[in-house]
Amino acid sequence: MTTTSEVRAGRSGRLMLNKVPEVTIWFWVIKILCTTVGESFADWINMKLGVGLVNTAWIFTAVFVVVLGVQLRLKRYVPFPYWLTVVVVSVTGTLYTDILTDQLNVPLWISSAVFSVLLAVVFGVWWWRERTLSIHSVTTLPRESFYWLAVLVTFALGTATGDWTLELTGWSPGVSVVLPLGLIAAITLLWKLGANPVLSFWLAYILTRPLGANIGDWLASPKVAQPGEPTGLALGTFATSLIFLGLILATVIYLTVTRSDVTETHDAVHTPQISANPRRERFALAGFGLLAVATASLLIWAHSQPHVGPAPEEDATSTVHLAPGQAVKHFPARKVDALKALASTSLRDAQAGNATGAHAAAQSLRDLWDADQASLQPLDNTGWTFIDAQMDQVLKTFGIDHSNPPMSSARQEAELKTLLTDMR
Repeated sequence: MTTTSEVRAGRSGRLMLNKVPEVTIWFWVIKILCTTVGESFADWINMKLGVGLVNTAWIFTAVFVVVLGVQLRLKRYVPFPYWLTVVVVSVTGTLYTDILTDQLNVPLWISSAVFSVLLAVVFGVWWWRERTLSIHSVTTLPRESFYWLAVLVTFALGTATGDWTLELTGWSPGVSVVLPLGLIAAITLLWKLGANPVLSFWLAYILTRPLGANIGDWLASPKVAQPGEPTGLALGTFATSLIFLGLILATVIYLTVTRSDVTETHDAVHTPQISANPRRERFALAGFGLLAVATASLLIWAHSQPHVGPAPEEDATSTVHLAPGQAVKHFPARKVDALKALASTSLRDAQAGNATGAHAAAQSLRDLWDADQASLQPLDNTGWTFIDAQMDQVLKTFGIDHSNPPMSSARQEAELKTLLTDMR
C-alpha cells in the first residue's frame, strides 16, 4: 500500500508534508466550533445586516477562493490558514444549500439526495485517481484539491440533511443537538470496534455540520418558545459568532504553539501499517447498517408525532387591533426603518412587474424580521405579535414559508401596503 501511494504521489505532483492535521480531540472540537460560526455568522450577515442570501453567498465564495488559494500554496499544514479555510468553507457550503432551499424552492430531500450523489462522485474520482481517501495521505496538490472539494460538499450535504431532519420532526434546536451527537458517539464506538477508519471519519465529519449548526441555533434562538418547547439562550447570532470565533482563535493559538496536531506525512507513510481485521470491519459495517435503519425509524416515528415546533399557520390574521404606528412605537427606530426599507423595495418591484425582485426583497424582509425577534418581542409582545401576523400575510402572498403558490401581484401589493401602514 505504501509503495502504491508513493508511486501515485510521484505521478500526481510534488510530494509535500501532510496538509491536514492529526485527527485528535482538538480536531473535532475546533471543527464543531467552525461549523457553529459558519451557521451563526452567515445568518448575522444575511439577516441582521440585510445583505441578502445571494449577495452573502457571492461574498463568501470570493473569500473562499482567496483563502483556499493561500492554503494550497503552503507546503505543510499550518493551523491558522487551514482552520480559516474550514470556517469559510463551512459558511459557503451552508449558503449554497440555503439558496437552493430559500431562493429556488428546491425541497430539502432533493438537495440531500443531490449532494449525496455529488459526494459519492467526488470520492469515486478521488479513489480512482489516487487509490486512497485517507486524510493522512493529503501530500499533493490534486489530493488536497479533492479533499477541499469533498469538505465543501459535506457542508452542503450536512446542511441539507440537518434541515430536512428538523423539517420532518419539528424538533427545537436544543432537542435536535441530541441526534447528531448520538450518531457521532455510535460511529466512534464502531470505529473502536474495528470499523474502517476512513469511512468512520467521513461519516462523523458530515454529522459535525448539523451538530454545530444546531448548537449555534440553540445559543442564538430566543427564549420565547411554544409551550412545551425547550428554549434557546437568546445570545443572538452576533454574540454567538464572537464567542465561537474567540474559542477558535484560542484553540488555533494553542495548536500553533504546541504543534500537537502536526503529522509529518513522510514519517507516517514509512511507519509499518497495522493490518485491518476483515472480520471486525464486516461486523462494524453491519453496525453502520443497523445504525442507519434505527435512525430512519426514529425520524419516521418523529415525523408521525404531533410536532413540538411551530405548526403551519393557515390563518395568521391577528386578533389584536392596533392603530397605525402603535405596534412599533416601542421598537428602535433604526430597526423599524430597516424593515420598512425592505418592504418598500418589495412593493416597488411588485408594482413594476419585477416578480423576482419583489420575492427576493420579501425573503430578506422575513430574514431580518426573524433575526430581530429576540430583541423586539421582549420590548412589546403585543406589538410584535400584531406585526408578525401581518408579516405572515405578506409572506403568504409570495408563497414564502407556506405551501401555497405565489398570489397575484395586486394581492402582494395590498398586503405590503398594509404592513407599511402598520409600521409607519
